[in-house]
Amino acid sequence: MAVQLQKIAPSAIEQESFRIISEEFGTHSFDEPTFKVIQRVIHATGDFSFKDTLRFAPGAIEAGIKAIRDGKDILTDVTMVAAGIGKTMLGTWGGQVICRVADPEIASRAKAENKTRSEVAIDMCLTGNIGIIAIGNAPTALVQAIRSVELADPGAAPLIVGVPVGFVNAAESKALLVEKNSRYITSLGRKGGSPVAAAIVNALLRLAAK
Repeated sequence: MAVQLQKIAPSAIEQESFRIISEEFGTHSFDEPTFKVIQRVIHATGDFSFKDTLRFAPGAIEAGIKAIRDGKDILTDVTMVAAGIGKTMLGTWGGQVICRVADPEIASRAKAENKTRSEVAIDMCLTGNIGIIAIGNAPTALVQAIRSVELADPGAAPLIVGVPVGFVNAAESKALLVEKNSRYITSLGRKGGSPVAAAIVNALLRLAAK
């Protein structure tokens, strides 16, 4: 049987993808902003299981939108997350994406303290203008973010988008996030990754632009 490719204009591919996702998603009880975030994660991964595993703290989406509109920066654990975020759209409000995992200073301190570079980068770069922390790769970075945010004023604490992927402490770090933090978007279990973290942030950017 010959493979039949769909004939579609390049400009219509994304719109058609979202139409297909909505159709296959079926009926649901999610509000519109939550559905938009889940939809974009499914678009980035092709994996409908995220509709069952994504978790949102009350007010998390609103907190993310406010941080973006207030010109807050987004701190990421790895360059892959940073590369996937819509920087031009973020820059409309004055924010920027920060990722220092590749800095020599970070590498030197990480070696001296026997920590991961992502963990140290989160610790060193979590300043007052960080509105969102997006973790897509390193459970150690997520645990550090949880610890650092615990010390912050709850009213001014950044939103943590914590979706590290893997087999060593990925699921556990996300469970800890749900237990310890009141401003989070996460995906329970082992699944996650840089595309998921970037997709969540990009969904928030689009919601902020409405």
